[in-house]
Amino acid sequence: MTAHSGQNNEDLWVFAYGSLMWRPGFAFLERRNARLVGAHRALCVYSFVHRGTPEKPGLVFGLDRGGNCRGIAYRVASNRSLKTIEYLRAREQVTRVYREAWRRVWLDDDPQESVHALCYVVDRGHRQYAGQLSLAEQLHYARQGHGRSGPCRDYVLAAVKEFQTLGIRDVALQMLAERLKGAHESAAG
Repeated sequence: MTAHSGQNNEDLWVFAYGSLMWRPGFAFLERRNARLVGAHRALCVYSFVHRGTPEKPGLVFGLDRGGNCRGIAYRVASNRSLKTIEYLRAREQVTRVYREAWRRVWLDDDPQESVHALCYVVDRGHRQYAGQLSLAEQLHYARQGHGRSGPCRDYVLAAVKEFQTLGIRDVALQMLAERLKGAHESAAG
C-alpha cells in the first residue's frame, strides 16, 4: 500500500525527526514509526531562535544527506493539511535554514508500506549549517544555547528520552546527554 499526499484530497503525511517527534503542535489522525532513507539526523544546525541566539547559538537537529533516519510519520486529515503546513512553515522556516521537501518514508519498517511525506532538510549553504561538530563543540553550544523555546540542554535531553522510548540508539547523542546531565548535577550540588 502506497499513499501520496496532496493528490485527490488525500491526507498529508509529515516526517518528524527532531522536536516534532515529542511536540508536534498540530492535530493528527495517526502516528507511526517510520524510516527515511537517504538522509540522517544530526545536530548540525546553529539555532538562532528556538534554542539560541545569533550571539550565543545553540544546536538543533537537521536532516543531512546520506544514511537513514528513524523517526515518526504523522498522518494529518486532508481538511487540516493547509493549516498544518502553515504552522510548520512558521515553526521550521523562521530563518530558512531548512528546505521543505517531499520524501518517501517507510512506515513501521515495513518494506511494503511507504508514504510521500513532507519533511524539513537542512540547507548546507545556509550560514546556520554547522556541519559535523566534535563532541566538545556540541557540548559548548548545548550548554550556552537558550532561545524562544528554552535551553538547548533541555532540547537534547528531550531528544534522548524520546529516542530511548522509540528504541532509537544514538551513541554520540547519548554521550552528549550524559555530559550535559553531569555538568548540571555538579553545578546544582
